[in-house]
Amino acid sequence: MKHTAWLRRQHFGQAGSEFFYQAEEELLELLAAHLNRLDQRIKEIAPACEYARVIDALMCMRGIALTTGFGLAVEVGDWTRFTGSSIGSYLGLVPSEHSSGQKRAQGSITKAGNTYARLLLVEASWHQKPTFDRPGLRLQRQFDLVDSTTRITALKGNHRLADRWAGFEKRGKLRTKANTAIARELAGWGWALAAPLQEASKQVPAFSKENLMAA
Repeated sequence: MKHTAWLRRQHFGQAGSEFFYQAEEELLELLAAHLNRLDQRIKEIAPACEYARVIDALMCMRGIALTTGFGLAVEVGDWTRFTGSSIGSYLGLVPSEHSSGQKRAQGSITKAGNTYARLLLVEASWHQKPTFDRPGLRLQRQFDLVDSTTRITALKGNHRLADRWAGFEKRGKLRTKANTAIARELAGWGWALAAPLQEASKQVPAFSKENLMAA
C-alpha cells in the first residue's frame, strides 16, 4: 500500500510521459482488482471442490496459502501418479543432463511439465528461508483442519526445508539456485501430504444401488 501511494505521487514534466505513466498506473489498478476477484472466487469454491482435503494439507507448508494450494492441487490433479522423487521431474525442477562418453554434466533445470505449478512452488520456496522454530498463527489454524498424520508430515517438511536453506546459506550457494532446489524438495513434501489422502479415498468402496438398498 505504501508503494502504491508513492506511485500515485509521481509526476513527469512532459505530457506524453505523464499520459503514458497514468495509463500504466490505471492498468495496474485494474489487474489488482481482477486478482482480488479471482482470490475471492477461489475462496468461495475451494472448500467444496474435490481437492478440498489436498488443499488443506498443502496449506500446512509455509509459503502455501489458499490460492497457491488451490493452484497446485488443481494443476497436479492426481498426486498418486508420482513418487516423492518423480514429482520434481514432472514439474521440470530437476537439472538437465549432458552426457558424452564417460563425462556427465548437469545444467539448468529442464523446465518441462506444468509451468504454472512450477512457478507456484518456486515462489512458495522463498517463504521457507526464515528459521522455523514453531508454527505461526496461520499454520496453527491450518493444522486444526487436518489429521494428525498430515500435521506431523507438514511439521517435518517445514523444519527440513528451513534447515536446507540454512545449509545453502552457510555454503554460500547462489540464492536462486538454492531456491530452485528447495522448490524441488517442496514438491516432494507436497506429494507426501497429498498422495496419501488421495490414495485413501480411492480405497473407500463406492456404494452401489444394491448396497444402499441393503443398508
